[in-house]
Amino acid sequence: MARNLPDFLHETEALCTGALRVVGVDEVGRGPLAGPVTACAVRLDPTRIPAGLRDSKMLTAARREALFDEIMALAEVSVAHASVQEIDSLNILRATHLAMERAVAGLSADHALIDGNLIPRGLACPATAIVKGDVRCLSIAAASIVAKVTRDRIMVDLAQHHPGYGWEANAGYPTAAHLEALKTLGVTPWHRRSFRPVHNILYQENYVSS
Repeated sequence: MARNLPDFLHETEALCTGALRVVGVDEVGRGPLAGPVTACAVRLDPTRIPAGLRDSKMLTAARREALFDEIMALAEVSVAHASVQEIDSLNILRATHLAMERAVAGLSADHALIDGNLIPRGLACPATAIVKGDVRCLSIAAASIVAKVTRDRIMVDLAQHHPGYGWEANAGYPTAAHLEALKTLGVTPWHRRSFRPVHNILYQENYVSS
């Protein structure tokens, strides 16, 4: 079982090469139709690592919230976003990397461990891409938790201002209820117009009105 848990090996390897400020980086929100994409960078203190860190998707909401509080209390954390407008103008991959770059810059890191197989081109420090990093690397797992909790809270808040889309439950992802609400309620300023379901509805509206 222990082999399936994240560890501090990647951080230790980076520290052994001379890096002093090693951070794990993850993002959440690439797939939703609405809301920002959120990235987080975390620098763990190896003597004060919260117990039970996992990929955020493997945790219950209550456990994520508890670990979020521990991470914020025991680690250095930087959270950043790319807006809906940036997603639509840049594309979702570049906007995701922009959020990651902003998060890393917030901690003045000298080495970043990035979840995935691509390294954002605008990082201000060397980096290592780690496929499935959120299940292999403790710092990335911590970043995944903070990013997920932060973005979920944003979407709950936006749901109060734009009821009917179910963002408090679906976080902007394209559930059946969200797609139906798009058809009946229309597109909000928080919807990503470059994403096909939203684009199609806008195109249909323009076609009908023209």
